[in-house]
Amino acid sequence: MDTVTLDRLAIRDLVENWAVWRDAGDWDRFQTCWHDDGFMCATWFQGPASEFIRVSREGSSKGVSILHFLGGTSIDLAGTRAIAQTKMTISQRAQVHDVQCDVVCTGRFYDFIEKRQGKWGVVLRQPIYEKDRIDPVDPSATLQLDRDVLMALPEGYRHLAYIQERIGYKVKRDMPGLKGAEVERLYARGRNWLAGGSPHEPAA
Repeated sequence: MDTVTLDRLAIRDLVENWAVWRDAGDWDRFQTCWHDDGFMCATWFQGPASEFIRVSREGSSKGVSILHFLGGTSIDLAGTRAIAQTKMTISQRAQVHDVQCDVVCTGRFYDFIEKRQGKWGVVLRQPIYEKDRIDPVDPSATLQLDRDVLMALPEGYRHLAYIQERIGYKVKRDMPGLKGAEVERLYARGRNWLAGGSPHEPAA
């Protein structure tokens, strides 16, 4: 099997392991998905991967329920660097106005990935939030959201943000969505990364 095919398989394996090990609470193996300088961006957290693992572990022990489901992956490969986009859903369960609810957000993981010393690892993960919804776990329950609060939140993840802020998280308000300036800047950063630049810098 040629090197490019092997690299693509390894990257896909990395993306799938990230979701399985994180949701299973297999924290030691989850850590191996990241390079040492890995960085995670999410609605509720932006920071080093090591800190993301710590706060995710703490949240899980306190009953925070955030799960992931993956779809197809598209990989742009440039030598030892790659951008992987993976269709995904984020599912979170929590009490909202005394009603137990599930919120499901559909989007993509946009991963800056690099091969170092023969090992592929995540350097930066930036989700793209495309659309979401919220439903009571009990279909007979009545849920009334504060419409003014809801509509002030970003369209692609407003229900996810609503539920996360209700349980005490501070949600970032300018995450990339299906369209708009934020996602276009992310794509530019991806092109810059493949050309040898930093994942944290906008393309010139």
